[in-house]
Amino acid sequence: MPDLSSSPLDRPWETPQTYWPALTAATAQLDPPLAVIELDALRYNAHDMRKRAAGKPIRVASKSVRVRGVLHDVLALPGYAGVLAYTLPEALWLAAPSGDQPAIEDVVVGYPSVDRAAIRTLATSEELVSRITLMVDSMAQLDLIDSVIAPTKRASIRLCLELDASWNSPAMGHLGVWRSPVHSPDSARSLAARIIARAGFRLVGMMSYEAQIAGQGDRPAGRPAWGATVRWMQRNSQAELRGRRAAAVDAVRQLADLEFVNGGGTGSLEFTSSDSSVTEIAAGSGLFGGHLFDNYRSFQPAPATAFALSVVRKPNRQTATVLGGGWIASGPPAEDRMPRACWPTDMKMVPREMAGEVQTPLVGHAAGRLRTGDRVWFRHTKSGELSEHVNEFHLVEGGAIVGTEPTYRGEGRAFL
Repeated sequence: MPDLSSSPLDRPWETPQTYWPALTAATAQLDPPLAVIELDALRYNAHDMRKRAAGKPIRVASKSVRVRGVLHDVLALPGYAGVLAYTLPEALWLAAPSGDQPAIEDVVVGYPSVDRAAIRTLATSEELVSRITLMVDSMAQLDLIDSVIAPTKRASIRLCLELDASWNSPAMGHLGVWRSPVHSPDSARSLAARIIARAGFRLVGMMSYEAQIAGQGDRPAGRPAWGATVRWMQRNSQAELRGRRAAAVDAVRQLADLEFVNGGGTGSLEFTSSDSSVTEIAAGSGLFGGHLFDNYRSFQPAPATAFALSVVRKPNRQTATVLGGGWIASGPPAEDRMPRACWPTDMKMVPREMAGEVQTPLVGHAAGRLRTGDRVWFRHTKSGELSEHVNEFHLVEGGAIVGTEPTYRGEGRAFL
């Protein structure tokens, strides 16, 4: 990867009529489907996230990237430290040197693991067990680890206790994601005490992910009333979480010498950095800038990644059909989970077909001008999931391809 150390002076993505044609020209000799990383846009996003974090280190959420080279190059920047992985097999891979990629020596697994083979590999390696921290929210997860390999036959395993950050609103009910059952300061202290008393484990961290704040756009296009509701919810959830998280962290710190307290997400960098109980922020989606972030008021990442598909048929004069396109993002099924055709502009998908597994028809003024063999640029909704559809990203800088970088898929890895 080229150097990411300086933020770009210009913002070419703010002029779509030249930005997207420049990507077309740079990749003209390549056949779609293809995906690109525009390096100035990536640089801008990395430095903007660091600025928004206001001095607190960012732990890179690997699920939102899934390109090992990008992880390494972002981690080389001041203000970034460690990885938040999404599976233990992925963490094992990242924490061990492979090919020309060095080991990442600080990896927290963001979700509990019941992968017995991976647990055994971790527990029998002094090197890996020093670099990887497992997430837990119940004693059952410790029981499973002990059933794989007894404490007397393994190195001590580093653990992070997850505090549920969702808000139980009196008016709207449960808001957030269903993660940890540990919600109150008392329950956090109780679980921490049981972990500390258990042989073969070390409690070194806490985590709480405020999805209802970080992952919810507060300026949804065409829905001003809902946007106002989201902002009301986020203000109240922030106030509730700030007090509860501080009390829970204080309760656990009375029992354990915590190395880190993790919180946040790309969408809540400012709020999480202002929370004195948090020592680091997990974020990654903002590096690539999926179109989900078009719905946020406080920041606007550059579209650093995009993918191109080819027009293969013209069912009629007003319709252009591209090959593929059904790269749907996870989450509640809705139009905002669809990839978005961003160039040419003034096109939309056909409501009764939308983004299809093998073809996607597009209609609109621009679709009428497209011809067989032309290409259409799309942005994915969520950042890292695009990496699961391509083997590599073409790196574009200054209107030219300057290299390629394999995705996890391109390196033969599919973790989840």
